[in-house]
Amino acid sequence: MEEFSNLHLVAILGFIIAAVFGFIGNKTHFCSMGAISDVINMGSKGRLGAWFLAIGVAILGAQFLFFQGLVDLNASIYLSPNFYILSYILGGILFGIGMTLAAGCGQRNLIRLGGGNLKALVVIIVLGITAYMTMRGLLAVVRLNWVYAVNADLTSQGINDQSLISYLGSLLNLENTAWLRVIIGVVLAGGFITYAFIHKEFRRSFDNILAGVIIGVCVVAAWYVTGYVGQDDFEPVMPQGMAFIGPTGNAISYLMTFTGAQINFGIAIAFGMITGSFLYALVSRSFRIETFSNKSEMTSHLIGAVLMGFGGVLSFGCTIGQGVTGMSTLAMGSILALGSIIFGSALTMKVQYHILDEKGFFTALATSLLELLRPWKKQAT
Repeated sequence: MEEFSNLHLVAILGFIIAAVFGFIGNKTHFCSMGAISDVINMGSKGRLGAWFLAIGVAILGAQFLFFQGLVDLNASIYLSPNFYILSYILGGILFGIGMTLAAGCGQRNLIRLGGGNLKALVVIIVLGITAYMTMRGLLAVVRLNWVYAVNADLTSQGINDQSLISYLGSLLNLENTAWLRVIIGVVLAGGFITYAFIHKEFRRSFDNILAGVIIGVCVVAAWYVTGYVGQDDFEPVMPQGMAFIGPTGNAISYLMTFTGAQINFGIAIAFGMITGSFLYALVSRSFRIETFSNKSEMTSHLIGAVLMGFGGVLSFGCTIGQGVTGMSTLAMGSILALGSIIFGSALTMKVQYHILDEKGFFTALATSLLELLRPWKKQAT
């Protein structure tokens, strides 16, 4: 029998955190793609508020852990001094397109799977395989040789990492950036939280508020478990929050190579999400087997899954991995990736609408781009 180790403790705690996430995510119908859809199609910002509240809570929590010396966020993948600008933008746009075609991001499809949705099962399998191919397989050649080639090494400019704190500290020639971190962290977190609460459709929904708080706390808890509990001299764990693209690929690999594989935090949270969602589906009696209704729907989900698996690895995360976890580190790459994900998803929704209105693809694309840019033109005038 394998001896219980620090890695097992971290994995168990990760499973529990993710199960809470999955349970609440299913109960509240938390969905970042749905949040964008609500804004684009109905002008409702309720679910977007839940997402933004989660970001605000995560920023406050993660920066507090860092400020107290409990978690070294600089050791995470988000604050690398290598600023992969093409990877963040291209990966984010592809992921945004993919999650729209697949009716939800990786996190949402794990929750849907726990509720009995077999369409989500297909998405998770294809997404996971594509992600693993992009991390370690055939598609890694494209990632490493072509996409990563467009890279700015910040250390050449005297900047140690890509956090907003380090960048602004360098511009302002500050030796001590501790208070700058406090100010920027509070201002950004306050901005996201305020944006959520100024919209009445958000304030009137207990589920939206619950989702935002719990998901933000889950991300902070993940940082604490991996960055503090997981720090062992013999079996150190890289500090990480909640993310679901790479972990889904690793989870599929783990199932296939179980006897020679090692459990880790990322694998555990993928299983925890499904379990938590399944438990809620049982408690609420909402468990339902759902399948594809036609060939077109299946094709859309398959294409979306591939784009999410590839794009999610390129952008270093998904709507939760970059959109909440990465944002909590105040990484510039996370801001760029999040904006690209939202743009890719919104553009796809508008193109789909115009195609339904019997416009050709390129006409629909041009019209959609103009519609997305129009608010900025109004602001400029």
